[in-house]
Amino acid sequence: MPDVRGEVLEANRRYAAAFGDKGSLAMPPARHFAILTCMDARLDPAKFAGLTEGDAHVIRNAGGRASDDAIRSLVISEKLLGTRVWFVVHHTNCGMETFTNETMRTLLSESLGPAELVNGQWRNRGAGPGSHAGEYVEWLTVRDQAESVRNDLERIRSHPLVPRNIELHGFIYNVASGQLEEVKA
Repeated sequence: MPDVRGEVLEANRRYAAAFGDKGSLAMPPARHFAILTCMDARLDPAKFAGLTEGDAHVIRNAGGRASDDAIRSLVISEKLLGTRVWFVVHHTNCGMETFTNETMRTLLSESLGPAELVNGQWRNRGAGPGSHAGEYVEWLTVRDQAESVRNDLERIRSHPLVPRNIELHGFIYNVASGQLEEVKA
């Protein structure tokens, strides 16, 4: 098994050694924008959006969904740190398309351990214990990427704490090509 902790600490040592004047970057993002996107490891917002440290806020969660917590972060980004342009970026081949709320609830009720996708079906790898606490969670799964982007844009636009002058854009990132495809609301 790889020594992930050791690898990360070594990479951080090299990064810190060349850190230079990045410690003097301002807290507000220099380009005045924020990106809400998925936590999927295949997405690198800094690369697909041409960012460097200090340019933008990047908010990530499973599916890149406009959850209450994501909107909380966007509101802080605007209100206290001056962002004026927000991107919502979902992506092709997203894991959030592979299950439903009911699937996740059933899996968790049976076992809290890892599950795996076998022949298109999620199965627990081992036995319990499980928990029914998953019954009370909205997992924000995705059936259709474009529709999910439009729904999230509408949820953000209509939120009472989001100013009407925010410039809001929706995209689907293609994991096979690296291209952003705009979704019109």
